[in-house]
Amino acid sequence: MKLSQFKYKLPQDQIAQHPAPHRDECRMLVLHRKTGDIEHKTFKDILSYFSAHDTFVFNDTQVFPARLYGNKEKTGAVIEVFLLRELNADLRLWDVLVDPARKIRIGNKLYFGEDDSVVAEVIDNTTSRGRTLRFLYDGDHDEFVRSLYALGEAPIPHYLGRRAEKSDIDDFQTVFSRHEGGVTAPTAGLHFSRHTLMRMELADIHSAYLTLHCGLSNFRDTDVEDLTKHKLESEQMFVNDECCRIVNAAKEHEHRVLAVGTTVQRALETAAGPDHRIKPFEGWTSRFIFPPYEFKIASDMLVNFHHPESTLLMLTAAFGGYDETMNAYRVALKEGYKFGCYGDCMLITD
Repeated sequence: MKLSQFKYKLPQDQIAQHPAPHRDECRMLVLHRKTGDIEHKTFKDILSYFSAHDTFVFNDTQVFPARLYGNKEKTGAVIEVFLLRELNADLRLWDVLVDPARKIRIGNKLYFGEDDSVVAEVIDNTTSRGRTLRFLYDGDHDEFVRSLYALGEAPIPHYLGRRAEKSDIDDFQTVFSRHEGGVTAPTAGLHFSRHTLMRMELADIHSAYLTLHCGLSNFRDTDVEDLTKHKLESEQMFVNDECCRIVNAAKEHEHRVLAVGTTVQRALETAAGPDHRIKPFEGWTSRFIFPPYEFKIASDMLVNFHHPESTLLMLTAAFGGYDETMNAYRVALKEGYKFGCYGDCMLITD
């Protein structure tokens, strides 16, 4: 497959700027991948496609307020700092992205907060945009993290074309998030409300949880035409015994397994063995899935509508079938579905 095969024109007005008023009230296109047939539903209809003892697999990563704005010493230039991960708690070292990167050099200091209460020093250039910052803070670690996060904003994607609002702190977080570490949300999971989870429980549809701390690599531009040469950055993931027990039991008894989002799909495939069962996993994954690909675990997948030439669209096409998926996108565009992290969703089923 080539990058250009995933190109399409996405009008700006079809990118959702805000979520639906209620999480579970977005539109849902249903793609039957074996036939290519398409249905137009709402997300609340999702349970009608599943039966008792089927399993939904969720990514329970918790997004933290990763985007900060600081001022460069002397010049006062505003610098966007995007926190990626903490490298060393004792030394207050963080791996970050900075923008504009050309203005930042090793040794520069950045000041955050109205009273410059948090100061960071650039100690390393890790990539063309990335830096290692050492935060100069005398309090204990928990106090430092609270102060740092208080300065941050919800890390909504730049393609929304706006600064984060207060409501984004809650909107850009799943209701089942529990393990902090994601710098972007597993967007398919945003549609689930507590009421939906309760309806699942009443229908005896099982829930399994794994953790993949979503990074930014999935949202960066792919700059090679030959997809076999593209590399994803590694993301930390955890699959515990309980998740394995629930998912493998569903597989054993031939019940359906729904991967809620591309991150869940990648994590399941990373943890899958040749016996089409998953095993406990703790580590990092850089698995890049694009057509053709034979999936071992999920029978169904729920996804948002993703941007042109994105690795998320490529994974979706690998599961739904390239021709069927691209046709579904053409239909979604024609029918006015909303795209992006706050947009509508697509259920891919048999």
